[in-house]
Amino acid sequence: LKTPWLERPPRDDAEAGDGGGGAMEAQSPHEESIRVCCRFRPQNQLERDHGGKVSVFIPGGGGGGSASSVHVPSSDLTFNYDRVFGSEATQKEVYDYAAKPIIDGVLRGFNGTVFAYGQTSSGKTYTMEGAIEDPEYQGVIPRMVWSIFDGIYHADEHFEFLVKVSIVEIYNERIRDLLDPKKDNLKVHEDQARGVFIGDVTESYVGREQEIFDQMQAGYFNRSSAVTNMNEHSSRSHMVFMLTVEQKNLHDRSVKVGKLHLVDLAGSEKVAKTGASGERLDEAKNINKSLSALGNVINALTDKKYTHVPYRDSKLTRVLQESLGGNAKTSLIITCSPSNFNEQETVSTLRFGQRAKMIKNVVKVNHERSAEELKRILEKKEHLLAEALARSGFLEALLREHRIAVPEVVPSASAGAPGAPARPGAAELMD
Repeated sequence: LKTPWLERPPRDDAEAGDGGGGAMEAQSPHEESIRVCCRFRPQNQLERDHGGKVSVFIPGGGGGGSASSVHVPSSDLTFNYDRVFGSEATQKEVYDYAAKPIIDGVLRGFNGTVFAYGQTSSGKTYTMEGAIEDPEYQGVIPRMVWSIFDGIYHADEHFEFLVKVSIVEIYNERIRDLLDPKKDNLKVHEDQARGVFIGDVTESYVGREQEIFDQMQAGYFNRSSAVTNMNEHSSRSHMVFMLTVEQKNLHDRSVKVGKLHLVDLAGSEKVAKTGASGERLDEAKNINKSLSALGNVINALTDKKYTHVPYRDSKLTRVLQESLGGNAKTSLIITCSPSNFNEQETVSTLRFGQRAKMIKNVVKVNHERSAEELKRILEKKEHLLAEALARSGFLEALLREHRIAVPEVVPSASAGAPGAPARPGAAELMD
């Protein structure tokens, strides 16, 4: 499958990614909260046909400003997030706040995840994918492509990049490779070097934006979808778009690897509303089961009473293990209906997002030092040691010249032992 050349969305010069030459961020492991954003879509025709009325209030309006809470008057509940977007918010506004910081982190060697959660027909796929051919309505995934390559193009010349793409769907608790649909039951593995990963998944190396868009089109063509009463093109699977950026520093030969997961979850469903039956009903059961497992993981991570986090209860939570409580910068976009027709589902989604905001991840740069870099570090240490030994020899000679006894070196095993002679400090020796 080939797509026509796509138009880049409008971009300010300041939006260019840092790539390898950008500002340095703390590379030691540090704790970060999950970023949670809430997005409301307009009422749809089904809701208007049922007499639906807007049942939520966003202080500040929820446009491109700084709204961070939403109020549900009928139940007198208020929910707070990092940002709340109303129905008039643009795709660019949502991307710039909710996703772009994660993408920039991946270009610095961090792992990153952006995923959308909400009931079916709440706007998840629009937020994550949008209209790929339209620069104004492109969602998170196509905008990510431009950001990644902007970062590469603006990186210092001594950085070399490799970019590879994989796309899978989790359908009825089976992981299916959307770039090679014959692989329809992939397994999740874990090791110390790679962390959690999907074995035997197709990894396609890409060298420019259009090649990623071609892979996306192929993956979307193979994805499972169906018509329901709630949505005429309802995603029946969780889609996971995985992109790995490996950057090599040609000066010191060190390597940083940033892994990005962009996840479009299938919608939570009420069978009475969707009209699911037969195969669609079985799909709905599996969708709701995996989303329940996701909720259980979030509960376990945020409630001190839990001693075990049930990542293995579903393929979805296993794949997202690093994103929830692990080594990844994570952004969650919850998508909601503003209508009282779906108020119960909206409140449930809002509760989910508020709980997820309490999760802490421990993130670090995935930095692999080359043999050359390690050799240079060793040579530097040896040079410093030689300087210290020379200094020590000079001080000993100075002590002997003044007929002062040279202190004996205390063996490390007896250091601090009762009766052991105290070692003089540097200041005493200098005196």
